[in-house]
Amino acid sequence: MKKLVLTLGAILAVAAAQANAETVVTDTDGNGVYSMEELVAAYPDLTEETFAAIDANADGSVDADELQAAVEAGTIAG
Repeated sequence: MKKLVLTLGAILAVAAAQANAETVVTDTDGNGVYSMEELVAAYPDLTEETFAAIDANADGSVDADELQAAVEAGTIAG
């Protein structure tokens, strides 16, 4: 029984750590901003409408400041 409780505790700890893990967006082309494709890789449910809302200056890409603002506003999960 003790072994079962320890195993369940370990599983719950790993699950909690994953739930609190920050989403990582990768700038795969190295241009310093994120495209729709790069953001969808990190946020599979991202829509074009949400991307446009995040892209505050409407230049067709999302920079680090725009991404941070979207996370802080709750537009996307961090």
